[in-house]
Amino acid sequence: MKKIYLDHAATTFIYDEVIQAMTDAMKEQIGNPSSVHSFGQEAKASIENARKSIAKLINAHSSEIIFTSCGTESNNLIIRSSIDNLGIKRIVTSALEHKCVLETTLDMMMNKSIEVQILKNNEKGEFSLEELETLLKDEKPTLVSIMHANNELGNINDIISIGNICHKYNAYYHTDTVQTIGHYPINLNELPIDFASSSAHKFHGPKGAGFAYIKKQTKLKAKITGGGQERNLRSGTENVYGIIGMAKALELSYQNLEQDQNYISDLKQYTINQFKKHFPEVIFNGNSADLNKSLYTLLNVFLPFKNDMIGFQLDLKGIALSQGSACSSGATKPSIVLQKTKTNEELNQHSALRISFSHLNTKEEIDYLITSLLEIAN
Repeated sequence: MKKIYLDHAATTFIYDEVIQAMTDAMKEQIGNPSSVHSFGQEAKASIENARKSIAKLINAHSSEIIFTSCGTESNNLIIRSSIDNLGIKRIVTSALEHKCVLETTLDMMMNKSIEVQILKNNEKGEFSLEELETLLKDEKPTLVSIMHANNELGNINDIISIGNICHKYNAYYHTDTVQTIGHYPINLNELPIDFASSSAHKFHGPKGAGFAYIKKQTKLKAKITGGGQERNLRSGTENVYGIIGMAKALELSYQNLEQDQNYISDLKQYTINQFKKHFPEVIFNGNSADLNKSLYTLLNVFLPFKNDMIGFQLDLKGIALSQGSACSSGATKPSIVLQKTKTNEELNQHSALRISFSHLNTKEEIDYLITSLLEIAN
């Protein structure tokens, strides 16, 4: 049975060239980057070359790129250090953020007595910039944490407007860019952003490698202490091979960006059309059916029937996709994002699917998905 993978928002296949670059490094870069001898300095040079490469691709300064293990660690570093070292008294965020942001924010509220304000969202998963501005007018020391694009609905947030409002009232702006770096042109030097996070396995790199963008002179300090690696912001022996692989993956992603965007956007539109044709009562959650307002890599659908086992049934047919985010895997109850955007009646009458694409998918695979769903529905 041929397997079809439609869960690229959870993780992506690694480019062959990335595997080769990492394999070569494993053979040749045997030194500890903190060692002063030539073996160590060769490994250190490879890390710094990767840092410069990543910084150039997203127009940041190399000193602003801090290597971590993933987006979750990056978000934790940024949020926790902001509270401890920037005098932050309040966090403003949304109920639709990734769990690592929401749970870290909750921890800061419970254990650091930080005030937390949750922006209201409508049924599309949109929130009001006016509400954000109203909250910030008192100029209380604040960190605003709003993601660039939602990992379940695909909604793209206006990070320029958000950042400008934050800076107007002297608030810091942190954005989770895990779903967008490597998929959209990002110019951090021109964006009104203080902190951002990314993860290599979302753009065809290895798992276990990520980075935090920390704008110069923001005075964050490490939450993992020890040897003082990563400019004293993240101690521990660096993941040399993962970092090399991440830099190569980002290079290839931007090298092929326009071609991949066009192909995947066309595939997403084809998928939308097929759902409308075969399931006329289908609902597209959030803004995911609007290619101008959502990730071209993701579509979230509400099927006009209820089946909590639909993900497992599709898996038996060789189709891998998600009913929520990867962080909610194994759960049949609706995700927090859907609970915050849908009524209980809607949730009890529909089955949600998150379909996420890459350049490796085909229209034939979408046809098989639709056929399989029709079989399950009947």
